[in-house]
Amino acid sequence: MRLSFPRLGTALVRPLLALSVLAGALAAPAVQAQAWPGKQPIKLVAVFPPGGSVDQVARLLAPVLQQRLGQNVIVENKGGASGAIGTAAVAQAPADGYTFAVVFDTHGVNPALQPNLPFDTKRDLTAVSLIGTGAMVIATVASSPYKSFGDVVKAAQSGSSISYGSIGNGSLGHLAVTMLAKSGKMELIHVPYRGGGPLMSDAIAGHVPVSVGSVFLTKPHIDSGKLRALAVTTSQRSANLPGVPTIAESGFAGFDAPAWWAVLAPAKTPPEIVQRMNAEINAALKLPEVADKLAAQGIVTRSDTPAAAQSFIEQQLDTWAQVVKANGIKSE
Repeated sequence: MRLSFPRLGTALVRPLLALSVLAGALAAPAVQAQAWPGKQPIKLVAVFPPGGSVDQVARLLAPVLQQRLGQNVIVENKGGASGAIGTAAVAQAPADGYTFAVVFDTHGVNPALQPNLPFDTKRDLTAVSLIGTGAMVIATVASSPYKSFGDVVKAAQSGSSISYGSIGNGSLGHLAVTMLAKSGKMELIHVPYRGGGPLMSDAIAGHVPVSVGSVFLTKPHIDSGKLRALAVTTSQRSANLPGVPTIAESGFAGFDAPAWWAVLAPAKTPPEIVQRMNAEINAALKLPEVADKLAAQGIVTRSDTPAAAQSFIEQQLDTWAQVVKANGIKSE
């Protein structure tokens, strides 16, 4: 006996096909996330050239992540435009869990200073993990009459015109001291340098009375006795320089302007991949061989969730955008 079935009309077939395609599309990220990581290498894009702190953070994480994930993890340096070139490459990469950015605190400043970025910082990227934060050090040459940051404040508030150097126009050091000068009604004149090397050369020679730079940059010269540390910009004292007071302790309650490092992914990366990568990074940061090397650079590690890291970064974006706008700061 031959059975026959009614033919489905076109009006019914098309919706069923559409539902099938939609179901497949919705299932794709879940399948992709379950299969991650596959045979494809995972790329950590260090958004600054080799040798700097971003590069060193990426190269510390890569071998540990490779071992824990069972997949090749490679570091690719893509510097330029204060990290914006490498960040743009990651923002525009496939959101498949195989491309991540290792960024510095310039990420929180770039949108305010570079209005024509080829990506939207909040919309096109998502935080995976905050690696850590670090103090910046306000210092002076050892022969300087300034024995404390209070001396600098007193002189500036009395009408003395005091110059300070940073690693560049729009750097976090520049913006932090700008915010500090405004709140303290001080005249502090910014002298931008093209990087830490030139800044330290002039600071040691006394050509610029005050400098602001990372612990990693300034501590060797403090230890050698060539520079005198006056204050650190974080809310807590630096373990690398425990005898140096904070800006908050020096009369500016609540002041906190840390340097920071983070790992980002393209915005549409499946949440399961972001969570897994976050867990593996947090595990790596707890290893002594990683934590100790970061600590030597003045980086205090953080074990945050992706949501907490995203919140921190957005707060940084908002804070420095206000400082840039209020003070009419332009990029070089």
